[in-house]
Amino acid sequence: MLDNLQELEIFGRVVSAGSMSAAARELDLSLAVVSKRVAALEERLGARLLHRTTRRQSLTPEGEVFHEHCMRIRAEVAEAEASMLDQRGAMSGLLTLTATPAFGRQYLAPLVAEFQAEHPAVSVRLLLTDGVVDLVEHRVSLAFRFGVLSDSSMKACRVAPNFRVLCAAPSYLQRHGAPTRLDDLARHACIVFGENLEDSWVFRHDGKTTSIRVKGRLSVNDGEVAQALAVDGAGLIYKSVWEIGTHLQAGRLVPVMTDHLAPSKPLQLVFPAGRLPARVRRFMDLALERLPMIGPRLAWQ
Repeated sequence: MLDNLQELEIFGRVVSAGSMSAAARELDLSLAVVSKRVAALEERLGARLLHRTTRRQSLTPEGEVFHEHCMRIRAEVAEAEASMLDQRGAMSGLLTLTATPAFGRQYLAPLVAEFQAEHPAVSVRLLLTDGVVDLVEHRVSLAFRFGVLSDSSMKACRVAPNFRVLCAAPSYLQRHGAPTRLDDLARHACIVFGENLEDSWVFRHDGKTTSIRVKGRLSVNDGEVAQALAVDGAGLIYKSVWEIGTHLQAGRLVPVMTDHLAPSKPLQLVFPAGRLPARVRRFMDLALERLPMIGPRLAWQ
């Protein structure tokens, strides 16, 4: 049985790492051992699990089904181990967190430092990305996300409210003036977040929601770069107050049309269903206590 679990662990790591060589490095095993274990697993199951070429690998239909079972089994084993540690009152193990880079740097990093000072035996892994991370595949303990939960296999709890704010640097407003109506956006330089030079910005005013199609001279797929451009006076930006709150509070960005805000997409904690280890529950408690206190507070709200 132990060998079977080890083969499941190796197979799962090969899938998540993207290749056998990458999995071997992560597991500190030789490539030959990893290849032999996967081959033994396929032989015992009587089915090919992976399509392998010199450049890439992919799951076969049988491999996709088996991988789903592996994820469930590995999660149950981890839950059983966490349960035993909880019974002994231990606070150790790995805590994996994911968030956007801007949110991670401003708010998550201080929480992690405070948490590890209190629980030095807990290791923390931060996955900071603007993309959506698969919590099961990457073994994520907690995800900090804005918006409603779309994956019904996960659970979520609301941390704090959120909204998007339209703003620009003082230097930009001195040169071009501030928009006062949504129609004014057509003549302003808008910094668009994405791959295209067009985007839809949604505003809410007097109980009515309006979507405005904006065209920009700048299109950026990195939130931090978009903010830097706005601070340098390149144009108007429309971002979450959690991401640009420090710039607003410092006066590097100035809010405009503050009676027009985006419909709220609250900050939420998303986590896999099932019993949570003590380290995860404790960090959740810390986040739920601290984030509403240290989040952006602006006088014009």
